[in-house]
Amino acid sequence: MSQDTGQERSERATPKRLKEAREHGQILRSRELGAASVLLSGAGILAMGGGGIGAGLEKEFRERLVMSHAEVFDPAALTSNLYDSAQAFLDIALPALIGMSVASLIGPALLGGWSFYAGAISFNLAKLDPVSGLDKLWSLRALVELLKTLAKFLLVAAVTVLLLWQGYPELLGLGNQPFLPGLANAADILRWNLLYLCLCMLLIAAVDVPFQIWDHARQMRMTRQEVRDELKDTEGRPEIKGRLRRLQQEFTRNRMMAVIPLADVVITNPEHYAVALRYDQIKDAAPVVIAKGVELIAAEIRRRAREAGVPLVSAPPLARSLYHSTRLNAQIPAGLYLAVARILAYVHQIRRARPGDPPRQPPAARDLPIPDQLRRD
Repeated sequence: MSQDTGQERSERATPKRLKEAREHGQILRSRELGAASVLLSGAGILAMGGGGIGAGLEKEFRERLVMSHAEVFDPAALTSNLYDSAQAFLDIALPALIGMSVASLIGPALLGGWSFYAGAISFNLAKLDPVSGLDKLWSLRALVELLKTLAKFLLVAAVTVLLLWQGYPELLGLGNQPFLPGLANAADILRWNLLYLCLCMLLIAAVDVPFQIWDHARQMRMTRQEVRDELKDTEGRPEIKGRLRRLQQEFTRNRMMAVIPLADVVITNPEHYAVALRYDQIKDAAPVVIAKGVELIAAEIRRRAREAGVPLVSAPPLARSLYHSTRLNAQIPAGLYLAVARILAYVHQIRRARPGDPPRQPPAARDLPIPDQLRRD
């Protein structure tokens, strides 16, 4: 994670920074949204299915609380009745429990998704430091949490007073009703009032979510130095990239030098350029450049060619054209076919020459046909 360098955190968090923060459990969260989702789900289930839940509870109370004299003094009967009652009540409450459990999982995931960080449950002595605790009490987050708590209390209290003010005639009328109908009406009033109160939590969450988005983005902001350091770590530090580049060049050069004995001819400048060609009439459609270089590398190519007995032919214009127009291990361009064919024909002749035959002269460099677009003077 980033360190405080004293610089202003003016840059937006990079994807790498957000990923690292998420791995350490620092993700976008709104407690109010999670609490509102759980309470609303519970209130919604009671509002929609409260009648069935009330009827089920009434039935269980009638059946389980009525026992004979013998069953009251029978421990086995009491245990069985208690077990059946617990199972029956659990079956009645199970839909509400499942709905609230699902809401408790979905609510936090609406903003930052799910994340598990084992370090959050580990023991840390720094969390017991009273000084750091005092710092948190005077932070912007602590002030916002205090204001949210006061706002929740005032809002819920105001809605509660309003509901009691509007519904007090109905509440007072419950005393004049028979017990069971009055109990059913009380449950109906209770569940709808609970739903209205939970809607207040949704209003608090609607205010809290934008603040949490802003505060999380503020905490994740980076300094310019942190952005530069991350860019270096991502793309590689210049000194490391330079060393890797040198190693790659050295590896390519060593591999190139190893195949020079397989060349048919090395065309030279003669001092500055050297290009090694291979032509296999069965495998290659055209001659292939298997090694090339300038200055010191060209000198090393010439030395290894002499040691391997590979003919060296001085043709400066052709050597420069081959070096600049053809990549390593690639076939030569079609415009140089005729010029290279004359060089290969000369090499083939000197290899088939018998002892005592007059020495063959290589083709004159000025007579080699090289297109103007391939010339490099």
